[in-house]
Amino acid sequence: MLIPSIDLQNGHVVQLVQGEKLAVEAPDPEPWIRKFERFPRVQLIDLDAAKGQGDNASIVASICARLPCRVGGGIRSIERAQAVLGQGAHAVIVSSALFRGGAVDLEFARTLADAIGAERVIAAVDSRGGRVAIHGWKDVLPITAVEAVHALEPYCSEFLYTHVDTEGLMQGTDMDAILAVRGATSRRLTAAGGITTREEIDRLHADGIDAVVGMAIYTGLLSLDGLA
Repeated sequence: MLIPSIDLQNGHVVQLVQGEKLAVEAPDPEPWIRKFERFPRVQLIDLDAAKGQGDNASIVASICARLPCRVGGGIRSIERAQAVLGQGAHAVIVSSALFRGGAVDLEFARTLADAIGAERVIAAVDSRGGRVAIHGWKDVLPITAVEAVHALEPYCSEFLYTHVDTEGLMQGTDMDAILAVRGATSRRLTAAGGITTREEIDRLHADGIDAVVGMAIYTGLLSLDGLA
């Protein structure tokens, strides 16, 4: 399944290369909301909240009212997770808060799952150079994505694996790395990071993996015809 991605920054829909360089900016999200209405899942990320530089709460709420969104960005507490779900999100994507002291924070993961239900928790495990990367992919931990997935499996219903090394480059993703994570968990898995072609999406689907795509859609490189 293809899951289109909407990233929000300063009230605009954006796409960043490697999480930093602005490549696409659309001041009006409406055309993209309409384009994604036929998809059963949409990924919505509040980049400002993720960076601790305000938020796009009103826009998030308005999009969640129209699209079936899983929402991420700055979810570092139970209260924040509950607030996002209260805005209409179907599930929350949690990343950096799941790690502390270079390891998985099992206490927070357990507390979060108990508070909102593991079925509404998507654990984001991002990998850079073969290791888990957090805090905007700037801090690399001494653990692998496979190790993190093993530890977090009891506390979520799904994993979002982003291969940071290929994110936003539109040069393809790392299938071997994604399949290693697939083999480490029985939970639903969604992959992101450089997925560009229909062939990649089909290959991932054949292995039971959903694909989050952003840059290739917004630049027109990937047509959405027949993918919903």
